[in-house]
Amino acid sequence: MSLSRLWPFLVFLALGALLFAGVLMSGRENREAIPSPLIGKPAPGFALHLLHQPERMVTMDELRGEPFLLNVWGSWCPACRDEHPYIEALARSGKIRVVGFNWKDERQDALRWLQQFGDPYHLIVVDEEGGTAIDWGVYGAPETFLVDAEGIVRWKYIGPITPAVIESQLKPRLAELGVAL
Repeated sequence: MSLSRLWPFLVFLALGALLFAGVLMSGRENREAIPSPLIGKPAPGFALHLLHQPERMVTMDELRGEPFLLNVWGSWCPACRDEHPYIEALARSGKIRVVGFNWKDERQDALRWLQQFGDPYHLIVVDEEGGTAIDWGVYGAPETFLVDAEGIVRWKYIGPITPAVIESQLKPRLAELGVAL
């Protein structure tokens, strides 16, 4: 048998092996998630203006002292609207501070969005240019980070928060920090 006749069979076997590997990998939970190199490390520092008080700046150091969720959102983000009721519920629980991180947004658009959908945030920092978001490894909105009282990033979720995410991922991480939802 000549190599030219064997070639299609070898290509078929190689493609079959790739397909099999893909099927095996597709069984992983949240396979779209990109692991954050920040997990277990100090949260990147920042000094950002507040949305509601643009003359005032807040630093990462000022947020330390108790755990908080940092929720990256923008008025231009449709998925942020989908997750908003669940972010509101988390904030209303009083169990965890929810800090808004308004990303690449016009101030008036963000204020109008909050007026329309509600403002659940303890405070909202603004990253108009996106430089701080890069430090945090943000590449899309919404994204949510859990930061402990010492300022260590404990969890990151890419995409809209849902009740299933809260139950299966966030609650166990909060319990590790002594916070019961």
